[in-house]
Amino acid sequence: MRLNEVVHTDAMPVEGYGPGFFRVGGQVHEGALYLSPDGVQRWGGLEDTAPFRHDTIDVLFLGMGAEIAHAPAAFRAEIEARGIGLEVMSSPAACRTYNVLLSEGRRVGLALLPVVPTA
Repeated sequence: MRLNEVVHTDAMPVEGYGPGFFRVGGQVHEGALYLSPDGVQRWGGLEDTAPFRHDTIDVLFLGMGAEIAHAPAAFRAEIEARGIGLEVMSSPAACRTYNVLLSEGRRVGLALLPVVPTA
């Protein structure tokens, strides 16, 4: 078996996550987050489509938190109107998928809602 090291470009993979936070580039970021070829930034949630306006991504992975849920119709329409594919999944699955495609050199973005602990 041959093993190859995964090399990431300027975009950073998600290194971990937990209740209400994500770890990217060795730093912990609390709350909703957006990762793109341009870096990492806080994200205002499903009402905030501004970060996607100038990106050159082909697909946006949308992590909806602990469970998969439908993206609001207005959010989906705005993303797709920009010619960006939208894939909706739970945040843990979105992190894994993003990391794999990022390692392949794909032009992907990742919008994450935090995984909130249940009572």
